Amino acid sequence: MNHYQYVNTSKRQQLNGKSAAVIRYDEGSDAPKVVAQGRGQLANHIINLAKEHQVDMQEDSTLLANLLEVDLGDQIPPQLYSVMAEILLMVERLEKDA
Repeated sequence: MNHYQYVNTSKRQQLNGKSAAVIRYDEGSDAPKVVAQGRGQLANHIINLAKEHQVDMQEDSTLLANLLEVDLGDQIPPQLYSVMAEILLMVERLEKDA
């Protein structure tokens, strides 16, 4: 008999704690880079620092799962370019409105 366990994102977060990834895009760069990532207490620290420094955050579990697979310092893979472009445009609009 096969046993399968289906874990939704909120259940996974309860089991493993929060996750976080930080990207940085410098004008003139080819693509954003992953500059920080973590789970549990480290993720909480990353999130608290972002709030403290009023850094815009985006919650997207699929994007986060992909970013956690990227090595620190590496550029995001091309398949994430369109999603990242949307987020960067949103951040730009938020900064203009502020």
